[in-house]
Amino acid sequence: MTAVTPPHDILATVDLGSNSFRLQVSRVVDDQLYPLDMLKETVRLGAGLSADKWLDDDTQERALACLARFGERLRGFVPAQVRVVGTNTLRIARNAAQFIARAEALLGFPIEIIAGREEARLIYIGASHSLPATREKRLVVDIGGGSTEFIIGCQYKSLLTESLPLGCVSYSLRYFGDGRLTKSQFRDATLAARSEVQRIRHEYISSEWQLAVGTSGTARSLRDILEINDYSAADITLAGMERLRAELIKRGAMKNVSLNGLKSDRAPVLPGGLAIMIGIFEELEIDKMTVAEGALRDGVLYDLLGRQRERDMRETTVTQFKRRYHVEEAQAGRVMILAERFLTMLSEGGLDPDLHKRLLWSAKLHEIGLSISHTAYHKHSAYILQNADMPGFSRREQNVLATLVLGHRGDMGKMLQSVDDPALWPAILSLRLAALFYRSRNAVELPTSLDLKCHSRGFALYVDKSWMDANPLTANTFHQEVAQWKNAGFLFEVLAV
Repeated sequence: MTAVTPPHDILATVDLGSNSFRLQVSRVVDDQLYPLDMLKETVRLGAGLSADKWLDDDTQERALACLARFGERLRGFVPAQVRVVGTNTLRIARNAAQFIARAEALLGFPIEIIAGREEARLIYIGASHSLPATREKRLVVDIGGGSTEFIIGCQYKSLLTESLPLGCVSYSLRYFGDGRLTKSQFRDATLAARSEVQRIRHEYISSEWQLAVGTSGTARSLRDILEINDYSAADITLAGMERLRAELIKRGAMKNVSLNGLKSDRAPVLPGGLAIMIGIFEELEIDKMTVAEGALRDGVLYDLLGRQRERDMRETTVTQFKRRYHVEEAQAGRVMILAERFLTMLSEGGLDPDLHKRLLWSAKLHEIGLSISHTAYHKHSAYILQNADMPGFSRREQNVLATLVLGHRGDMGKMLQSVDDPALWPAILSLRLAALFYRSRNAVELPTSLDLKCHSRGFALYVDKSWMDANPLTANTFHQEVAQWKNAGFLFEVLAV
């Protein structure tokens, strides 16, 4: 059956959470998103993670079967319409790469593993679009299957983000894995949660916000149970949760629990989620918490919409990094323009838009390591790009930026172990040559005749002979590049024309 491409005002996201996988399809109308279709499967990916952080085969197969069904729903969509994100379990699983390769083949779209603080930023975007546009500061808390995100924000902007290893799946397995519900188990789980939250308490104290908001499954489930069973009205309250905890302890075991409002797929992770929420309330001195319907998948969609409308958070992050690390604008700009020119030459009309963007960002940020040390600054730059919190960027994108920047100078032989995608080599060469041309950090006059081409064994640089004669230092550097690229397995030729 031939798939029909959906209209361009249709966007889709897949959220690969530690408890549930969710697919949402929405229509864009005047910068607002209106859901058209939603699919959810309780995969419990986090429950398949062993003590040594290995994702077991049964869980992988269950997850892949779900993604095959999601893949059918996404047939006909083009890459610009879909964004797939993975969270805590895929951040920490040692065999995540193998699983992701199989998952991407079934979905038909790349999977972005997002950092904890990036997850928090996206959660806030989703939550804020489902709340009134009031001006008070909000504390947004999202208890997921493997991590909990904390955000303080105002209107649509997050001001402070954090992610802690507190999850309803992981805590339910760790403290209630035997199925029993005892006072001591709840005490231990709650104290463990409070201990984690204590690390961020000084930044999230109640004087820093005016409204507490919960998002996602745990918060919605607690709200429904508390309200339907008359433990509290409308909002989540500490008193209501204490009544619920007492009722669970009274039942003694999850198999004996039957509560109005408790869905069957939520029951196995209720104890862990409840203990974490109580710990958060106690440690952050929260009286009550309202619940927002928007969450991570909504935030991902709004962020994707922003990219389409040229409001890309990644551009903002690059600008902030340039300022933070005191990048010399003129030098970065010169290198960027020439690197872009070289990549266009190598692409011969088939310039990949994603690689193009990543090259431009890499050129703008290739010298951020100079703020640490001039010696081997490219290594410092690459380390920052790979490990820093970069709002808007996935881990894969950060790895690409780090690889391009690492390769812009230094030993090319060592790059073989860093480059896992052959499509990156032309971009590495483009940035490397641009940096060499502007080694003097001046606006040098470029050769009138300048071309860069791919051939079967590598690359060829064509340079005006008179320019080479007039710039012997640069010409000598280019000839040294021949040996460098040979170490990486490529034939690089410098030809005077």
